[in-house]
Amino acid sequence: MSRTKIALVTGAAARIGARIARTLHARGCNVLLHYNSSAEAATTLAGELNAERAGSAAIAQAELSSQAGVEALAAALRSEYGQLDVLVHNASRFYPTAVGDTHAWQWDDLINSNLRGPYFLTQELLPELRTAGGSIVNIVDIHSRRPMPGHAVYNLSKAGLEMMTKTLAQELGPAVRVNGVSPGAILWPEQEPDDAEKQGILGRTALRRLGDPDDIASAVAYLALDAPYVTGQVLQVDGGRSLNM
Repeated sequence: MSRTKIALVTGAAARIGARIARTLHARGCNVLLHYNSSAEAATTLAGELNAERAGSAAIAQAELSSQAGVEALAAALRSEYGQLDVLVHNASRFYPTAVGDTHAWQWDDLINSNLRGPYFLTQELLPELRTAGGSIVNIVDIHSRRPMPGHAVYNLSKAGLEMMTKTLAQELGPAVRVNGVSPGAILWPEQEPDDAEKQGILGRTALRRLGDPDDIASAVAYLALDAPYVTGQVLQVDGGRSLNM
């Protein structure tokens, strides 16, 4: 009888992260749901998953822009499960930073959250990933290749995450596979653009509609669980928007 796989999803309390966690759980994984400030949402999600399968979900709080937070999350994983098969770096910060008006704290915040945290959390959990022959999936962004105006530091952080995907795939093979998913317009940001901007984005998307969080979650599950000969790849799930950027 095969053992139950363990998945850690960062930023798992809401939005795309929650859908990724639900999808991996539905595929039979036990999941550790990381959150930073969304304790209530994380607790609710864990309760729902445990109602479906007792003891299959746990939560852990950590601020992943700090090394202390990274180490605390790694310790929580070891305490709760003692093993790791799938690591999904989904947690991310997103806000504009105009060139000429960017503050050092914004650089530190975005780079540490979106790039430094994933790198050092991976490093902390390498023993478990290597033992399991595990898989890492990074949630990148189509703007890692085509910059979004007014978001210089965010663009840089995601470009770095894409290169980290390829670098770690090279460095960690054959024991650990590393891939990425680059979402296009899946959910509007919490501070939604106006209707004209929305229509402009959809008008440049080949499928002329928003995607769904399930589109990202299914891609993550494929790369994590169903693609044993795929590593170093970044799958763009964007409805064809990158064709017209």
